[in-house]
Amino acid sequence: MSDNYTAEAEARLREDMAEIIARYPGSRSALMPLLHLIQAEDGYVSPRGIALCADVLNLTRAEVSAVATFYSQYRRRPNGEYNVGVCTNALCGVMGGEIIWDRLSEYLGIGHDQTTADGRITLEQLECNAACDYAPVIMVNWEFFDNQTPTSAIELVDKIAAGEDLHPTRGADKVHTFKEISRVLAGFEDGHVDEGPAAGPASLVGLRYARERGWTAPQAVGEE
Repeated sequence: MSDNYTAEAEARLREDMAEIIARYPGSRSALMPLLHLIQAEDGYVSPRGIALCADVLNLTRAEVSAVATFYSQYRRRPNGEYNVGVCTNALCGVMGGEIIWDRLSEYLGIGHDQTTADGRITLEQLECNAACDYAPVIMVNWEFFDNQTPTSAIELVDKIAAGEDLHPTRGADKVHTFKEISRVLAGFEDGHVDEGPAAGPASLVGLRYARERGWTAPQAVGEE
């Protein structure tokens, strides 16, 4: 990768950055989506991307790097086209997440935050996918694959390696690339926001029970 963007690429990025910055009362508040925009371009938060963000926001490179190194969704080296995150936190772990992680790591020959030689898959051990009702869960580019097993996890990465479309359990109709998803995280809609269910039956059991029994939330003290 070149140390600098081409004139065309830089002009395009500056135009997108200006659109993002205009959404905020202070330009510095736009830094996080700008970093996602850099990942949409380069596949990670590159040195040239850091320099451009610093210039646009009138910050030092150190200030930009401080944010980029704090949050785990920002990558400091090239990420795979598909980020496969395996939850090994409490519930997913005891439901088989640890076994899935071990199988995938051995099968792919890589560990946490490492990428396959073909650049297709980055493997990540996640603390929580916020989907405990479907444990164990894998996320591919932040899309849910629920109730996984070691066998289904291997089948999942085989599909990625073969270039097949991936269809998550919930959410978008198919999984889009890391760069494409990064552009969405930067604040540019891709038209897939209303695809698929956001919450499945297991997430709604409590709500269904409450409605069947006529339960309502208790009023706070002082409310009428």
